[in-house]
Amino acid sequence: MDATITQDAPTALTGFSREAVLDLSRRKGDPDWVRDARLAAWDHYETLPAPARTDEEWRRTDLRALKLDRLAPFAGLDQERVSLDALSQNGHAADRDGALAIGSADQRAGVVVQRDATTLSADVDPSLAAQGVIFCDLDTAVRDHADLVRRYFMTEAVPVGFGKYEALHAAFWQGGTFLYVPRNVSVELPFRSFAQAQEPGAAVFTHSLVVLEEGAEAFFVDAYSSPTQDKQSFASAVVELILRRDAKLRYVQVQDWGRHAWSFLTERATLADRAELKSLHVTLGSRFSKNSIGSHLRGEDTLAEMLGISFADGNQFFDHHTWQLHESPHATSDLEFKSALKGSARTVYSGLIKVSEGAQKTDAYQQNRNLVLSPTARADSIPNLEIAANDVRCTHGATISQVEEEHIFYLQARGIPRTEAQKLIVEGFFRPVIDRIPVEEIQGFLQAAIGRKVGM
Repeated sequence: MDATITQDAPTALTGFSREAVLDLSRRKGDPDWVRDARLAAWDHYETLPAPARTDEEWRRTDLRALKLDRLAPFAGLDQERVSLDALSQNGHAADRDGALAIGSADQRAGVVVQRDATTLSADVDPSLAAQGVIFCDLDTAVRDHADLVRRYFMTEAVPVGFGKYEALHAAFWQGGTFLYVPRNVSVELPFRSFAQAQEPGAAVFTHSLVVLEEGAEAFFVDAYSSPTQDKQSFASAVVELILRRDAKLRYVQVQDWGRHAWSFLTERATLADRAELKSLHVTLGSRFSKNSIGSHLRGEDTLAEMLGISFADGNQFFDHHTWQLHESPHATSDLEFKSALKGSARTVYSGLIKVSEGAQKTDAYQQNRNLVLSPTARADSIPNLEIAANDVRCTHGATISQVEEEHIFYLQARGIPRTEAQKLIVEGFFRPVIDRIPVEEIQGFLQAAIGRKVGM
């Protein structure tokens, strides 16, 4: 795509091109190795084929309304840093309009707040920094911890050549957060990362890179949000979770982009021997959301718990693909994704449990449940198994059902308004997943978000 000059775009360029890559790198002051990596990624992007409706993962996905050539490829590079207190007072990333809260200092291990391509504020508990914990925005990590970034950034979990949109992300990444926890360091309080977008007609590329060394433990919360705007926007997120032996990570992600956004997420976790990952993915916002979420159980005796909640309304389209990839013996994966939908919304779920030939004694479970709240909504569910070992226990299940009018009538007959009755039923539907999250703040946030969705 050729870049064209516009009069009103502060980035000066629209569309994605090699020139836009160079302009972004220059404005950010990238070191030479980052600029060269961006250009190499752009070459991958131009070489890789675009997803086609004949590809199984994209068969139910229509991209014709996405206009990449009309977007500003980056935005908000020159915003000023502000204090966390000021952000909270102004409602940025605070518990306002239902967003997750920054939390007070005694409720977090560290926080990074970003808007468009700029880091507004960042901090980390000094006692953790003294133990070698690194928690900062990705630009700071490139400057101060270049060896670690070069080693892990889009090399192991999500390689640059993973796919066309992942290559575009590698060329244009702008914001992002880096968490590194050294060997045998355990952190109980959550690290919190907030990515916000506010410039109309622009693309945002946020990246989360989490590395836990042997025996390390951490809790990481990712939150994406923006107000709804008139112009289409593009949100590209890549999440890389790298767990070494005996490492334990709890990862929570909440996506609440505005209804103008087209959201693409690729997340991959790699687990070494005896590593444990417990993840939750919440999808509430955007006009269009395409999520590819995978756990690679590469070591023995690993555990991956993968939970998901989504609620689509209006004309929203949510497409989730999950991967439980067992490559070693004695590993366990447990997946439960639940979706509610109303209006003319549509959801797609496709999941794969894949067990390699040597991965004996695998125990894998996959469950997808869908609750349809209106006659014009539609849910598709496609669970899959691919088993190459002969001593495993692998099961999957999928359901798509409507709310029984009899249940609504039962509650209404007891004086409960119809909207409140639906809310109770939907909350009960999601409750088994919510109860598996041992964090009261997140439970409360989900309950409030579900209530708002039901009442829309």
